[in-house]
Order: sequence, then C-alpha cells, then structure tokens
Amino acid sequence: MRELTIVGLDVDGKHVVCESTLGNGDPDEKFKIPVNDRLRAAVRGDGARVGQTHIDIEVTAMLRPREIQARIRAGASVEQVAAAAGVDIERVQRFAHPVLLERSRAAELATAAHPVLADGPAVLTLLETVTSSLLARGLNPDLTAWDAWRNEDGRWTVQLAWKAGRSDNAAHFRFCPGARGGTVTAVDDAASELIDPNFDRPLRPVAPVAQLDFDEPAPPPLERPTVEPTSEPTRSRRGKPAVPAWEDVLLGVRSGGQR
Repeated sequence: MRELTIVGLDVDGKHVVCESTLGNGDPDEKFKIPVNDRLRAAVRGDGARVGQTHIDIEVTAMLRPREIQARIRAGASVEQVAAAAGVDIERVQRFAHPVLLERSRAAELATAAHPVLADGPAVLTLLETVTSSLLARGLNPDLTAWDAWRNEDGRWTVQLAWKAGRSDNAAHFRFCPGARGGTVTAVDDAASELIDPNFDRPLRPVAPVAQLDFDEPAPPPLERPTVEPTSEPTRSRRGKPAVPAWEDVLLGVRSGGQR
C-alpha cells in the first residue's frame, strides 16, 4: 500500500490535499480527500463510524489510476478491468481513455512500418503488404481490426484481426519504432504467412479428382425380333360373279354368252 503525505487544505477548505513520493523522495502524484464525517472519524480512531472494511481498502488500492492505466496499456479491456475489480465500467473508463488512444496510435504507426523479411526490411509497408495478401486470398481488407499493447519489456505488440467465413483469425507482430516508420517482425505463423512474398496457397483447397474412364462401353448385341406369321384372309373359293357389260344388257346377252 502506498503512503501519502498531507500537503494541506484545498482552497475551498473542504478537501485535504495529499501527495505520494517516488523511491528517491521526489513528489509523484497529488490526491484530494473530502473532509467529511468519515475522515474525521478515521482521524479520531473511531472505527465503527468509519464503516470501512479491509476489503474496501484493498479494492480502492486496486483501482488507483496508475494501475488501471497499466493494465489497459498491457492489453486488458475496460470491461475486464472493471469485472476483475468489481466496479462500474464508468469508473475505469475515466482513467482508461487516454491509454486507449495511445494504443490506437501505436497500431496506426505500426501499419506504416516495414515488415522484416529474410533479406531485410521490405519496401512496402505493413498495411500495403497485408492488404495485398488478403486480397490474394479473396478476403476484404476493409473488414479488419488493428490493436496494440505494450509488453513488460516496453516494446509494442500489434494485432491484426479478421474474419474468414465463420472463423476469427488474428496475426501478431512486434513493432519497433524508428526511422522511416520503423519495422515490424512476425510473432506467429499467421503473421509470417501474411508478410511472406513467396507464400502461396489456393483460396479453397481442392481434393484431387480420381481418373475417370470415359470410354463408352460396347452396346449389347441386339436380338432379332421374332416375327410371327400373319394369316392371310381366307379367300372365297367361288370367285365374284362377272358383271355383264352395258351392251350385253341392252342386247339381252347373258354373261355366260347365251341369249
């Protein structure tokens, strides 16, 4: 727990001004405590009227502005810090806002850095390289999200997140600010694939197709149909009677030649 030194009363006379000191004795931060019944009871040693438990003191200590900002700068979200401390999000947001702007600015600077390849830094920037790589894979580079956070060693880690179908993907780079935008180095395989100029893979893997036999099978022999003999209509044994000519009818001659 940090120790505070009382500096004096505020100009309004309603607050006590305190300050913390660094290890070398130099002043660090200033704080303002309201002069209320709770403070007066604490000065008198009246624990019952103070009404503050040991747990309350620990929670208050956990939510010091510097510690909130340190956690946000290390990559935690406002929701995560608030949930871990059991306090409202608004309390954390008040101190987290400047750090979130710092993270956003670091991610923006990293996109202008040059990826480090096997033969040295690339000519294209990280943003140009990643955009080209995503387009080659049939993905929309506009549907990406950049973020950054500071590691314990003081260096920045930059994250690129994108969606491919229903899967969420992320690639991480190590950002080193410097001349001409600085450099970025791939941290994981996803980042290495995005900046590798020789990396090539099909957008959708296709399984090999088995060799098909397209020779047409010989047609089956055709059987000659059996033709059943058809019976001709039975002719009458007696022929049709001869029709006499018109002249015979007039002359009275019969068809047999008799008169």
